[in-house]
Amino acid sequence: MNSDLKKFTEFFRNEGANDVGHSNITYLAHSMGVYRDLKSWGCDKDLCHMAIFHSIYGTETFQDYTLPLDRRREIQSFIGEWAERLAYLNCALTYESFDQNFIGTEMNYKLYDRFKNEEVKLSPNDFEDLCRVHLCDRLEQVGRSMDWEWRRVSFKRMAEYLGGIASESFDRVYAEEKKE
Repeated sequence: MNSDLKKFTEFFRNEGANDVGHSNITYLAHSMGVYRDLKSWGCDKDLCHMAIFHSIYGTETFQDYTLPLDRRREIQSFIGEWAERLAYLNCALTYESFDQNFIGTEMNYKLYDRFKNEEVKLSPNDFEDLCRVHLCDRLEQVGRSMDWEWRRVSFKRMAEYLGGIASESFDRVYAEEKKE
């Protein structure tokens, strides 16, 4: 394990995240799984590190482990300003606003920040990276959660939008549903 991963793992253990359940494993194990999946997709180091912190402030549905937003600077010191901003946005977005990007034929690269109660416009590159993390987050846990239908159409469209390994991974993971 490289020194950054050791530092991140130690941080989460010290914060008690290794004792928090998430989709039938620990929060830390899930976060590391998202990291490994993005790494296997060939994503850069910053995005992979962001993946470990992808739900650090809690999401619309996951509230079992959350850091207060006043600790954002601390997380920035671990993973950098860009990666922390993307992790923040992954936590802040409402699923409905994010999913709206996958309805129709034109992307608007917008989401609604539930913490600040405002709309956020992303660059196409940041939007794609957020899609990669959001999709890997889902694919890493859907087989354990057994909730195959939750936002399925949006995740399928996200995978198609990204193409390549994302689409292949979606098809491979969701093929497991039929085996059960």
